[in-house]
Amino acid sequence: MKSGLRFLIAAKRCEIDELDQLGHTSELVVAVGCLVHALQRERGLSNLWLTSGGERLAVRLERQVAESREFEAQVRAQFDQLETQMHRTGARLFSRVAWVLSGLDALPSLRQRIGTPQLQATQATAAFTKLIAGLLAVVFEAADGAADPEVSKLLVAMFNFMQGKEFAGQERAFGAAALALEGDVEERRQHWQHLIESQERCFEVFAEFSDAALLEIWRASQGGSGLAELERLRRVGPAPAGRAFDPLLSQAWFDCCTRRIDAMKTVEEHLATELRERCGRKAAQARRELQRHQHLLATWAPQADDLAASPSAAVFFDDTQGEMASTAYGRQLERAVLDMMQVQSRRLQIVSAELETVRASLNERKLVERAKGLLMAHRRLSEEEAHKMLRQTAMNQGRRLVEVAESLLSMADYLSISAPPVP
Repeated sequence: MKSGLRFLIAAKRCEIDELDQLGHTSELVVAVGCLVHALQRERGLSNLWLTSGGERLAVRLERQVAESREFEAQVRAQFDQLETQMHRTGARLFSRVAWVLSGLDALPSLRQRIGTPQLQATQATAAFTKLIAGLLAVVFEAADGAADPEVSKLLVAMFNFMQGKEFAGQERAFGAAALALEGDVEERRQHWQHLIESQERCFEVFAEFSDAALLEIWRASQGGSGLAELERLRRVGPAPAGRAFDPLLSQAWFDCCTRRIDAMKTVEEHLATELRERCGRKAAQARRELQRHQHLLATWAPQADDLAASPSAAVFFDDTQGEMASTAYGRQLERAVLDMMQVQSRRLQIVSAELETVRASLNERKLVERAKGLLMAHRRLSEEEAHKMLRQTAMNQGRRLVEVAESLLSMADYLSISAPPVP
């Protein structure tokens, strides 16, 4: 019969496997972040190319496409490793990856249609945004599946930061067109405000799960004259009917947003470094603990297995110290193993409580997304309109957004209305 120490060693090996898996997940998240950044810039340049009728930025767009392809190759390589090294990863993550690969396979066709050009700027923006949303969903599933609270916190912070940066990228692409082309000014203004508010919500969650050092880097990156210039251009607003096309204004907006988003990329790189280092430190610590357990087993191997069948394991029920702890080797081993089990039990309780706190943020997002999907399906609303309705209801009732979402979903269950899955 095997002793408790052998099972403690087995538990520690499982913990190391999970941390190694988190390390692979972290590398995947970092690679996805680089690709998202490249596609965001390609989306913005494509917008300027299309709004100018194919007369501007052709060389910059060509270089950006080449960069995006390089990062795409890195992400595909990470996906290949994901299949071979992380076979216990949840089915939802693999489903997201499958969906993203379909989008990546379709990228050459999208680029060909932009280059011809066969698309309007809004159509190209929507296509890139759909693919980027799929990539961010991969990051979300990685954060949702993390079993270590410290790493999970960093993944939640990174996901929300990347999501906020994506809304900033959408604002860059949208503003480049809105400042140049005529259209429904009020509708565009509302969408612009929606993108600004969406960024602020994401960065608030990022701040909640970040440490002081990361927050200081973030605040420093958003200071200076760049933010003032951004706010000035935001006040210019969408082009009203009759205003002449101004390529310089559109270019100034794109360059201003690009400087801001590049500064965000610096923060994202610090997050990625901290994520890698945190995974490495925790895995190294777990391996050191495993070596101590194995050394103890090797030293007292005969007594360890004999104790498993011994009826005299009174130490389990004895809280006293003193002479019992210094008698026979058997009692010393029992005490040592019991102490390790108690430490492990307390640690697992703390880990479970911390994980619940971290995942509450992810669960709230799932509820809000399901509620928006319900409104979009049954009220025929856009995503922006559905979110605005939820937010306005929350403000009118003095409740949190997630509470309104929960109430809506509960009513849907009562009325047997099917709520769509989280996108």
